[in-house]
Amino acid sequence: MLNVYFLRHGQTPYNADSNRYCGRTDAPLTEKGIRQAMEVRDQLKNILLDAVYASPLQRACETARIAGGDKEVRRDDRLIEVDFGEWEGKTREEFVAENPDLWHQWDLDPMHARAGGTGETAGEVILRVDEFFMEMLQRHAGGNILVAAHNGVNRIYLAWKLGMPVKNYRRIVQENSSITLFSLDDVGELTLQLLNARL
Repeated sequence: MLNVYFLRHGQTPYNADSNRYCGRTDAPLTEKGIRQAMEVRDQLKNILLDAVYASPLQRACETARIAGGDKEVRRDDRLIEVDFGEWEGKTREEFVAENPDLWHQWDLDPMHARAGGTGETAGEVILRVDEFFMEMLQRHAGGNILVAAHNGVNRIYLAWKLGMPVKNYRRIVQENSSITLFSLDDVGELTLQLLNARL
């Protein structure tokens, strides 16, 4: 069994600006985002963390560094945000107006459609994130880890592990720097214990 404290990074200027799709753009945390990560650190102060992992993007690394109590942050490329292709830097309203068919394809079948036409499929995202967590299950069995990643990648992975149609991933809301806790059993079955929690 492995317990995973699974964070979406703190607020960025993209989140604050009509929730623009940030994707692989390496945006920093806002002052609010830093405060959010500090609040998580305070909530986790009595949890013994075996390790802290993050996407290589600075917003996730900084969230992990603060929330993990300045514990060493191990960056892993498999946790990077979805490559949103042509949607990067735009709001959903903007890119749907530009090319509604592209959004329709993704909305119907993200497992096979490429985000923003040139980005990743949800299937590709799931392969890399599941590989990461299966490795963590072997490396930290019986322990607790903190993982800081991103809104798209986190929700796609959770939807898939919970047996939801992946196209419904947006029905999972993960707030900036709130605590989601799940466990993985010995065969990798996920149990969601907390979502957007305050401990």
